[in-house]
Amino acid sequence: MPELPEVETTRCGVSPHIKNNRVTEVIVRQKKLRWEVSPSLSKNLVGNIISDVSRRGKYLLFESMNGTMLIHLGMSGSLRIIEATEPAGKHDHVDLILENGNALRYTDPRRFGCVLWQKKEEGIHPLLLNLGPEPLSEEFDCPYLYRKSRGRAGLIKSFIMDSKIVVGVGNIYANEALFLAGISPKRAAGNISKARYENLVLSIRKVLERAIEAGGTTLRDFTNSSGEPGYFKQSLNVYGRGGGECRICKTPLKEIRISQRSTVYCPSCQH
Repeated sequence: MPELPEVETTRCGVSPHIKNNRVTEVIVRQKKLRWEVSPSLSKNLVGNIISDVSRRGKYLLFESMNGTMLIHLGMSGSLRIIEATEPAGKHDHVDLILENGNALRYTDPRRFGCVLWQKKEEGIHPLLLNLGPEPLSEEFDCPYLYRKSRGRAGLIKSFIMDSKIVVGVGNIYANEALFLAGISPKRAAGNISKARYENLVLSIRKVLERAIEAGGTTLRDFTNSSGEPGYFKQSLNVYGRGGGECRICKTPLKEIRISQRSTVYCPSCQH
């Protein structure tokens, strides 16, 4: 599914085209997504200007005068800027028609994403209320992560993928960050030293920053706002390479399942 770098790539792609533009029409072709498309979406957006496009975890937030549209891309969703007259395909579920003649189109073959509305007076949306800090923010640092890990018997990979601990470290980037930090995904989160957590925080930042710079990771279902795939996959060290040689020591990479997710690591470099 699209992870934080893919979502951030999408935000950067669509923001210049939609920010400070007025919405003239909202077209909902399929309301049954992960949650039903908010019935009040058209009433609240039409006639209003999108003042900002931001991101919280994997949620995209489209701000207007009287509230916020939240979009999650789910397993297979994508957003594109198109000409408003472009015919809709089978999986094109929601269009925001803009005054400049363009449209923001939400496409989602598997329909696991969502398009929701939050009134300004309602404060923070419940889906965002308990999210941990952003991994590229100052709030996410070694003292924070080390403190949160104390007494945790669960595995470190599951720990850093918990959105209540830190948002946006999905499966691909958890694999890659643990490899860079030299930490086995099978280690208990509470049994890792503070010095190693310092390295892990730096590794998470490095992996995500590189992926954002490269335009996200090429996934089967993901295309960015221009319809072009990201290119970070070419640089992955472990994810998707189970059985292949470690790029550092040439040891065969092991692949296991942790929390029903594919987990690849080097038994020699990671301990």
